[in-house]
Amino acid sequence: GCNYIPSSASNQLEMWGENIFDVVTINYELGLALELGFNVVRVYLHDLLWYNLKEELIKRINTFLEICNKYSIYVIFVLWDDCHRPNPVWGKQRPPIIGVHNSNWLQSPGLHIVTQIYDDTIDDKLLGKMKDYITGIITKFKDDKRVIMWDLYNEPGQNNNHDKSNKLLKLTWDWARSVGPSQPLTSCLDGCIGYENYYTNLYNSDILTLHEYNKYFEDKIIKLQSKYNNRPIICTEYMAREQGSTFQVILPVGKRLKVGCISWGLVNGNTQTHYNWDTIKLLDTLVGFDDRLNSNKDIVE
Repeated sequence: GCNYIPSSASNQLEMWGENIFDVVTINYELGLALELGFNVVRVYLHDLLWYNLKEELIKRINTFLEICNKYSIYVIFVLWDDCHRPNPVWGKQRPPIIGVHNSNWLQSPGLHIVTQIYDDTIDDKLLGKMKDYITGIITKFKDDKRVIMWDLYNEPGQNNNHDKSNKLLKLTWDWARSVGPSQPLTSCLDGCIGYENYYTNLYNSDILTLHEYNKYFEDKIIKLQSKYNNRPIICTEYMAREQGSTFQVILPVGKRLKVGCISWGLVNGNTQTHYNWDTIKLLDTLVGFDDRLNSNKDIVE
């Protein structure tokens, strides 16, 4: 499968937000996913959507699941994320910065809130809203066969959070388990940062998941399988062509070792993840190619 956001959206709020939920693009692009043979998409939510558009969000998730079901595609939802812009703000989002990988992607709940939980300065009311987001969204879909897994926290500890994220991570595991969903729960091993985060996820995940953006995938999987008694494993992010993480390298290994593989990205679009992480250093040489880059949004990577 693949990680999915419609090419018309630059972040989670634009994917699901009011008046911009792009059903036409989603329907078209998931049709492309089916043509490629994908049977699962990993999709990010955001807590600000729950706080501001709860009922509308649930309806849009149902619509999205209906489209996926039409194409025989299952869904993994991601609930928190420590990657990219640290201070998410509700409302109209800025335009993406041309040439920058994930220039608008939002952390959830955001660095300041993760820090407040770590410091024990978090407002009880806000913490209650966060618990309601996790338990509420899982409760709504806990027996929905179109949802095959909950990915509770993407890459906890990234962006210098390290184990500062661990308090929220542990709370989230407790909140999610209290719902008793029929689907497995996970949060990644490789991809997270911090000793406590890694082992919290290792001991709590029903399915071990990892992210692999280099060519050493096979060695890593063999070590995990031998060390942890062949527990089920899914690679929930890969695809960095310049670093050797490609379909040709990853998929044959996944098939042989019986590991699920979910690439990053489907269609070139406003997240601009067809650029690598370092193009931000080269913006002066990229700005002149603006129109040409935007004209390729419908090309499948």
